[in-house]
Amino acid sequence: MKIMSFQASLAAALMLAAAWLASPVSAQTQTAPAAPVQSTAQPSAVSPAPVAAPAAAPAVSSVTAPAAAKSDTAAGVAPAMKELSPWVMFQSADVIVKAVMIGLAFASLMTWTVLIAKSIELSVASTRLRSALKKIAEARSLAEAQMALGAKEGILPSFLAAALREARMSAGLSSDAGIKERAASSFSEIVRAEARRIRVGMGVLATIGSTSPFVGLFGTVWGIMNSFIGISKSQTTNLAVVAPGIAEALLATAIGLVAAIPAVIIYNHFSRVTKSYLELVSRASGAAGRLLSRDLDRSHGSVHSRAAE
Repeated sequence: MKIMSFQASLAAALMLAAAWLASPVSAQTQTAPAAPVQSTAQPSAVSPAPVAAPAAAPAVSSVTAPAAAKSDTAAGVAPAMKELSPWVMFQSADVIVKAVMIGLAFASLMTWTVLIAKSIELSVASTRLRSALKKIAEARSLAEAQMALGAKEGILPSFLAAALREARMSAGLSSDAGIKERAASSFSEIVRAEARRIRVGMGVLATIGSTSPFVGLFGTVWGIMNSFIGISKSQTTNLAVVAPGIAEALLATAIGLVAAIPAVIIYNHFSRVTKSYLELVSRASGAAGRLLSRDLDRSHGSVHSRAAE
């Protein structure tokens, strides 16, 4: 009996030690340690070895389970934060915010298209006009200038054709001032038409540059409203929950600025280039007017010489 009571006392001591070691873990998991509370009324059925093994096993499992849960949680949060890219934010955005982003992206595409097209157009037009002005620099009459240019189309051949047409239609009139005035009026119409043609696309740049920030701001306001609605539904102000929605909303403003800033810069650039080109057009108009004046003076000189004879 003494041996059995000693074994029972030893088993109870081992159980109390195991419960004391497992008490921090059980406090975290908020589970009551039921193993230490056992009755010693039947000491003969309890042995030291079987009691120690079950007491140690729950302690290990209770320690490893929260650690595994924490590692799984950390592993689940980290990839989600890494995946917060512009494309993911676009895919998870609201339908209206997506429409705003797509419209701004299309506006940015139009800006760069206008840049390429207008650059080529202005470069080719300026090169042709400078070459035509060099060809007629030594011409003495409208006919010689047309022969020097050939059957090419352009702004300078249009001026020469308008001058010849006015001289032909005003044949027999004694006043040269009226012919020059009517030719200058025709030249002004040609200059205005050329200015309208060369400025095609500039209005698009002006519209994109002035409205894109406000369109992006509209998408941002709409996205932030949806984020606040989501916060009220989830009843949490955790930054991890709030940040994705706000980031999606701010992406619309970023795309609006990306579309607006290049549009304003390109518009100012083309304003300067267009002004330089229109100065070349004015030079071509002046050259055609001088050739018309020489032809008129030459014709009146020949008339006076014949009259003198």
